Amino acid sequence: MDTQNPQTPAADGPIVQFRNVTKSYGALTVLDKLDLDIAQNEMVSIIGPSGSGKTTVLRVLMTLETINDGVIYLDGAPLTHMPKDDGLEVANEKYLRNHRSKIGMVFQQFNLFPHMTALENCVEAPINVLGMNRDEAESRAIDLLRMVGMEGKKDEHPSRLSGGQQQRVAIARALAMRPKIMLLDEVTSALDPEVIGEVLNVIRSLNNEHNLTMLMVTHQMGFAREISDRVCFFYDGKIAEQGTPDQLLGDPQNERTKQFLHAVLDAN
Repeated sequence: MDTQNPQTPAADGPIVQFRNVTKSYGALTVLDKLDLDIAQNEMVSIIGPSGSGKTTVLRVLMTLETINDGVIYLDGAPLTHMPKDDGLEVANEKYLRNHRSKIGMVFQQFNLFPHMTALENCVEAPINVLGMNRDEAESRAIDLLRMVGMEGKKDEHPSRLSGGQQQRVAIARALAMRPKIMLLDEVTSALDPEVIGEVLNVIRSLNNEHNLTMLMVTHQMGFAREISDRVCFFYDGKIAEQGTPDQLLGDPQNERTKQFLHAVLDAN
């Protein structure tokens, strides 16, 4: 994209827009001129083989990684870049910090602070990032822990919680920042099979009951089919095919999509 003449999206357009986004590590291109729009309150699942760029989409949207080319827009404003004169320049840390508070991310490995209780994990960012007073932050955190079925474990440290319980606390912690979009990175892959269902139930209830936009990288095809408005199949850093769950998972048209789904479904 020509950042001197950026095509700033309309404020009432998609909440997330990738425009010609490229991300490389040396000679390896992980995202290749990616264009992707995500509508307000849409649930999008990203599937694809290892190395296809799935998690990188989440990491650059969370601004954990910088992009090499293109622009990402969030909520009608540039995210990766900031206005300068008549164009855009790469965003500085202050600008990123102000804008990424609209995004919550739940990681594959939970990433809870081990020295903090479940409650403390959920109040730390609202107090220190949003400037919320402790009473309000704790009240919100308890409500969220109740919502994910963890209120009774609010005073426990992560080491005293199962993997599924830690993941539910991680979801509550991300929600404590009141994000407009939630990013979920293979949130069940580190869990034992018997607790995957409890975490998927939490995500299902969030999707049904709250006006959240959600972008989820997953290898759980059945769950992607059940919960998604749209499924995107990534291959070589691009969207090779996308559609409704019934279209993409039930009647894929792209040969790469067919091969991937055969391999995944056969493995299960």
